Amino acid sequence: MIYILINKLIMLSPKFSGLKAFSYLSSRAILALITSIIISMILYPKAIKILRSLKAGQPIRELGLEEQMQKKGTPTMGGIVIIFATLFSALLWMDPTNRHFITLFIISVGFGFIGFLDDYLKITKKNTDGLSSKKKMLGLLFFGGLAIAWHLWAAGHLVNPKSISMNPTFVNIPFLKNMVIQMGILYAPFAIIVIVGSSNAVNLTDGLDGLAIGPVITCALTLTILSYVTGNVIISKYLYYHSIAGSGEISIFLSGLIGSSIGFLWYNTFPAQIFMGDSGALALGGILGTVAVITGHEILLVLMGGVFVAEALSVIIQVASFKTRGKRVFRMAPVHHHYQKKGWPEQKITVRIWIISFILALLSILTLKLR
Repeated sequence: MIYILINKLIMLSPKFSGLKAFSYLSSRAILALITSIIISMILYPKAIKILRSLKAGQPIRELGLEEQMQKKGTPTMGGIVIIFATLFSALLWMDPTNRHFITLFIISVGFGFIGFLDDYLKITKKNTDGLSSKKKMLGLLFFGGLAIAWHLWAAGHLVNPKSISMNPTFVNIPFLKNMVIQMGILYAPFAIIVIVGSSNAVNLTDGLDGLAIGPVITCALTLTILSYVTGNVIISKYLYYHSIAGSGEISIFLSGLIGSSIGFLWYNTFPAQIFMGDSGALALGGILGTVAVITGHEILLVLMGGVFVAEALSVIIQVASFKTRGKRVFRMAPVHHHYQKKGWPEQKITVRIWIISFILALLSILTLKLR
């Protein structure tokens, strides 16, 4: 909204030409970051106090881990503030008419709503059941499908679909110049799987204080750079990337997400004063997956989000091994609980996973030049 206001003022009179500095993409991204940090830091103390008064504590599953049981009663649903701060800063500093904003809005609100229902049921039932897996998956598939339907419709009606730089149905191949895979009719189901899979992977990772939000920040930062590159015709051409109309605005949305995540981490670091819950984990994972889809970096998401992939795979391997061989590969899944069972302190697991995530993010950014 401020972006539109600034442009109108500049057109109205030369006296407002100084405001042009605030219309630049980089300026608005920084302002979105600052805005969301401030909003988060203001709202979280109030949210923690309200949630404690409502006894909206996170139900803890009995895992035989003493550290986990000490978390009983810690307020959950902190992800609501992350989503609110992100969307508020995006509305302020993004171009609200940008088609990608609407796609990300659908995912943020839709996935956040599914997560909220799950958290609400857990709190009211005072157990860890929440929504059934089937209902949760159907909800995620619905909103994921809705977002992709809009994404494809908007690409066909608001831009020129005949140009590969505008066509959304392609996937970039990392490390190779101008190499893309045209998905055609397979694009929609593939994109939905990426978004829903990313959402669930982040949710599985959210098991220790600060564990999930660290890799979310590094992934979001990487995608911020990639979306800026794909949105700039000159830079994308220099780096042998196909430019994507309007994708530069996504960097503003992600800057807001990074800011709100930093604000959340301030209160979620060990010992956590609040958890993000499914309200945050499902939405954050969905947003990361959606940006990867929009920018054509679905394959690269596997690298930059390697921590989330490893957590999800550990669960799949554990279940498959137990059902087929009657044996467990890990002491407990997801894999962060495996290391807890081995006696690793929670803080050590969290920080080491942050380090791994940071390295994977650097490798992902390096692919910009290795083409």
